[in-house]
Amino acid sequence: MTLPTTADRLPAASAPVRLGLARAWARRLGLLAESKPALIGTGIVLFWVLAAVLAPVIAPYPPNANHLAAVAHPTPSATHWLGTDHLGRDILSRIMWGARTVLTVAPLAVLGAAILGSLLGLTAGYYRGWIDLVIVRACDIVLSFPVIILYMIILAHFGSSALNIIAVLTLTKAPIITRIVRGLTIELREREYVAAAKMRGESPLYIMLVEILPNARGPLIVDMCLRTGYNVVIIGALGFLGIGLPPPDPDWGGMVKDTYGMMSVWPHMALFPCAAISSLVIGFNLLAVGLREIGLRD
Repeated sequence: MTLPTTADRLPAASAPVRLGLARAWARRLGLLAESKPALIGTGIVLFWVLAAVLAPVIAPYPPNANHLAAVAHPTPSATHWLGTDHLGRDILSRIMWGARTVLTVAPLAVLGAAILGSLLGLTAGYYRGWIDLVIVRACDIVLSFPVIILYMIILAHFGSSALNIIAVLTLTKAPIITRIVRGLTIELREREYVAAAKMRGESPLYIMLVEILPNARGPLIVDMCLRTGYNVVIIGALGFLGIGLPPPDPDWGGMVKDTYGMMSVWPHMALFPCAAISSLVIGFNLLAVGLREIGLRD
């Protein structure tokens, strides 16, 4: 009789693992469904995601199309549900197309900051000593600058584009995530499973990425969700200051800036883009609250 090889045993061993992962995810989704803030936040975020994805199909007009007949009467009507701006462009269409930009730039910037901040935080918290000191002091230097002024300086020098805004947000938000991951790493590096990995002869990189980082994902995911909402506000503020995404592409903050002098006469031109920014930020914040509740109960 021949003994089963390792390859023969792998499928049988991996099936329970996959089943356990599926049950864990099902349990987390069940907990998420039990949280009212999470349900509301998820619904708001999904609404804007669908609006952004389906904008080419369901937007009533092209985002930059000028309707000269509506310039004299830009108020909401049956033809233009949210009205038009001072150039006769349909506000509903521009808001839907602007969601595509916001929901691309904000999450990518958070993802970049999370990757950079996690690597720096893991390194600082695991090695400590002079490495920790250098990384922490570098983060302090970046955090000491007023962020809006820093954005204005960098974007004025390199120019306003989606890529530059993502880079700026990544560099300015990474130090905050570095501090969070560093604190979690200092705590987790003393756990028994880390000591066991060291005794097995695992490399520091393996310990940081496989043993420590997965156990720090809960607070990190919640912070990423909150920080995505913050980035939506920052992108809107940059657009309002005139250093956001270049025209004529729709930008919620830029839409408010373009009609700044007409708010007393045509308030809807600024009201609807501001409502879009506020609702998306509230959605991400409520989703973060729900994720935090899951972390406390899981």
